[in-house]
Amino acid sequence: MTRTRTTALVAVAVAAATALAACTSAGSNNPGGSTGGGGGGAEITELKAGVFLDVTSWDPASADIGFDGPYLSAVYDPLVALDNEAKPIPALATKWEWSADRLTLSMDLRTGVTFDDGQKFDAAAAVANLKHLKAGVRSGQAYLNVTDVSAKDEDTVELKLSKRDDSLLYFMGLGRSWMASPAAIAADALAKGPVGSGPYKFVADKSAPQSQYVFTKKDNHWDSATYPFKDVQLLPIMDQTASFNAMQSGQLNAQFANAANLPKAKEAGWNISSKPSSWVGVQFADRTGAQVKALGDAKVRQAIAYAFDSAGILQAVGNGAGTATNQLWPVDGKVYDKSMDGKYQTNMDKAKQLLAEAGYAGGFSVKMPMSPIFQAWQPAANQTFGDLGIKVEWVDMAMPDYQKNAPTYPMFLAVIAMSGNDMATLSDQVTTAQWYNPNPSVDKFPEVKALVDEVEKAEPAAQTELLKKLNTKLVDLAWWDVWYQADNMYFSAKGIKVQPVTGMMFPTLRFIQRG
Repeated sequence: MTRTRTTALVAVAVAAATALAACTSAGSNNPGGSTGGGGGGAEITELKAGVFLDVTSWDPASADIGFDGPYLSAVYDPLVALDNEAKPIPALATKWEWSADRLTLSMDLRTGVTFDDGQKFDAAAAVANLKHLKAGVRSGQAYLNVTDVSAKDEDTVELKLSKRDDSLLYFMGLGRSWMASPAAIAADALAKGPVGSGPYKFVADKSAPQSQYVFTKKDNHWDSATYPFKDVQLLPIMDQTASFNAMQSGQLNAQFANAANLPKAKEAGWNISSKPSSWVGVQFADRTGAQVKALGDAKVRQAIAYAFDSAGILQAVGNGAGTATNQLWPVDGKVYDKSMDGKYQTNMDKAKQLLAEAGYAGGFSVKMPMSPIFQAWQPAANQTFGDLGIKVEWVDMAMPDYQKNAPTYPMFLAVIAMSGNDMATLSDQVTTAQWYNPNPSVDKFPEVKALVDEVEKAEPAAQTELLKKLNTKLVDLAWWDVWYQADNMYFSAKGIKVQPVTGMMFPTLRFIQRG
């Protein structure tokens, strides 16, 4: 079975490509004025956020884990939330406990919570939701190892696992434990609109798809203090020029930002926040040489890593919004090792030497997919592969087809979502089959397999150091050719602060505060 990150390329690549747009036109000659700056010293009571994409579904089982977070967090409460460091914290589940073998998770539930349709939240409601989420095409990714969910009593649920899963609580907190009315689930009514117990009421008559979604704060919500704004407007604006102009005019006071507009944001005095969100580079779908023999040789993959000017690509294509690195554990995390970034300093002579040592002094031929979203990186790829003598035949395809078809090729240009949890990174990027990594091939590399087994069997407190060893080995083997980790960036008016969270393309509302 696979643990599929549905936002991993399509949604992320859309955001990345938009962020690569040329510098926007100025919508105002006074970007620092009161309309764009959030207004004087008055306390902001209404959040008006430009969130990039329209809501994909009000059903938590079908929603996008990355972009739907702001919408769903307004109207649903989760069992588990995340803190600023992406660590699981209590929400509707007030506490939890693992069995000694970590195959049973018991969760105590909050009492006195009612859904908008009058249904009571209790263990039976939680079980109905968890079974619905496990069956979901998208949400099921969090519950791959969950075999059964049951109510122990009125306010306790128990999850049984087939194998230990150290990333389960993280995925639940990331956006896979929103609780909806069991009656709405049974009636298949969530496709029409939300029925939750969240901090805000959805104002349907003031909302319109593709335009705006309006919410007003409820009285006496159990977590009211976490949500400081009386009213919330979420405006899906994919065109980043339009979004920036709306920010300047005061129509927005927070937005998913384009790094090209950073100088103007600083001039306006806005708050600016960013965090690693995705890695950009070459994904090797064929590390064993089954399709292209050359790629089964670590020296060939290392040659490709030496050849690319990662820092130059980050500046030229990514507007400098990120960190040049050959690693994909987040650069602000504990597994990341800055000293490793010097391993593949751009060196074309070294790259050619490695190719020659592997028996490919004249290069080799390979087919790679291409879609409009990746054309910004294609010139650098053409130049680099050409200098190495690697003859690439690009196969053009529409963007929606890229996710389906790209991994059938031996290697491809990639923008892949990252996780804020180290064990989730191991699962997502290394050990389990994903659409972007259909053949993990861990068993074909005994040293990697041994390290993975050691990490997965270790106590949580010991896993970080073991993951560092695994990270070093994967970089040595050029498991991927990571060029850089791209940041998601957010602008907000004075008086509002956005706390980015790796794994969320736009943070849920608990991470947007006054300040």
